[in-house]
Amino acid sequence: MDYIKNLSEEFKIQPQYAENVIKLLDEGNTIPFIARYRKEMHGSMDDQLIRQFAERLEYMRNFDARAEEITGLIEAAGALTDEIKEAIANAETLTDLENIYRPFRPKRKTRASIAKEKGLEPLAAYILQQEDSNSYPIDLAQNYVDAEKGVETPEDALQGALDIIAEVCSDNAEIRKRLFNLVWYNGVVVSKATDEEAESVYTIYYDFSEPVKKISGHRVLAIDRGEREKFLKVTIETDDEKSLNMIKSVMVTGDSPCSDAVITACEDAYSRLLLPSIQREVRNQLTENADVSAMKLFATNLHQLLMQPPVKDRVVIGLDPGYRTGCKVAVVDGTGRVLDTTVIYPTHSEAKVKESQEKLIKLIKKYGATVLSIGNGTASKETEMFAAEVISMVNKPDLAYMIVNEAGASIYSASKLAAEELPELDLTLRSAVSIARRLQDPLANDVQ
Repeated sequence: MDYIKNLSEEFKIQPQYAENVIKLLDEGNTIPFIARYRKEMHGSMDDQLIRQFAERLEYMRNFDARAEEITGLIEAAGALTDEIKEAIANAETLTDLENIYRPFRPKRKTRASIAKEKGLEPLAAYILQQEDSNSYPIDLAQNYVDAEKGVETPEDALQGALDIIAEVCSDNAEIRKRLFNLVWYNGVVVSKATDEEAESVYTIYYDFSEPVKKISGHRVLAIDRGEREKFLKVTIETDDEKSLNMIKSVMVTGDSPCSDAVITACEDAYSRLLLPSIQREVRNQLTENADVSAMKLFATNLHQLLMQPPVKDRVVIGLDPGYRTGCKVAVVDGTGRVLDTTVIYPTHSEAKVKESQEKLIKLIKKYGATVLSIGNGTASKETEMFAAEVISMVNKPDLAYMIVNEAGASIYSASKLAAEELPELDLTLRSAVSIARRLQDPLANDVQ
């Protein structure tokens, strides 16, 4: 896969920028570092775009590695064909690749594998072609009766062939994908009590049903717990007729006695192999989605507990010191809401220092700030001296400054959270916001 070409087109950036970002990531540079200090190499892509770029690059590389691995495994089994190569080349997701590999994956002993050991695979292949309109499968099966192999009757031979066809149907990548979508969008989660007389916290789920696509995460987790504790029996109901018609549209290619046998095999595959497997996949996806939602809710509740501000109702001006790029300034109110931002140059020329003093004094008076929060990083000492001088110039007895630990401020400024909250601000100004807020509450934006 041409990563540079694909990523530059997907993210609508110049190929040279895509190449540079890939190189920077491969060298071990962090996303905050790339976003903040290598802007000239990526055309000022913001941190969120670089993060998405990195995630997509990793996915593409994992996809290619798995595609190569699957190709090698199928080739080693002597089953690689041009059709399979084309299917792998056209696969879009890792799930598509796994569905292609499924028929060749080592399996435990199954009815189909036992039938193959008895030499019934040629019979299954002939029936599956559905080209013979004159012969009945039971008559074809007569030629495969072999008592030594355990095939006592034509019926035994035919049943073995149908078992093989059923497994072929179950392993079909297109069928599995389409059936998953059918169950996901049309299925209904149903839970029943294993013992209606038993008392438990799950009584509301003793006779419960809700569409798969609508059921909420907390209900999914509750039903999962009830099932594990053996109070509930859970199934997913779906439209069997619609599902079977879809399967037949893929597997049945003719109108002959052999086609009737294939239909019988499809019905067996659906009830015995496909439906239970797809239901497990759907339930696993529901649980995974519910777990993510539960963790987000827990994080929100914990955040509310931890972020009780110890310094209340104080307008704070955050100063993120710097030499070449200046000192970034952010004004936040008592709740941490950003009121204003700017950049000053207290370490530059005398004219710049005077201009910086005027800017800072104007912000102090405009918003009634009472605290200057200064990061303890590069140029902190010079900024502290500048702030002390500004305070002496302002007739405001309650005005003071504080040095705060700015560890993690640059990481926070380039985080997904910061970008979602402050999308209109450059990531350098987000650092100043973080420094102001962490005086109000040391836990706020303190990303280590």
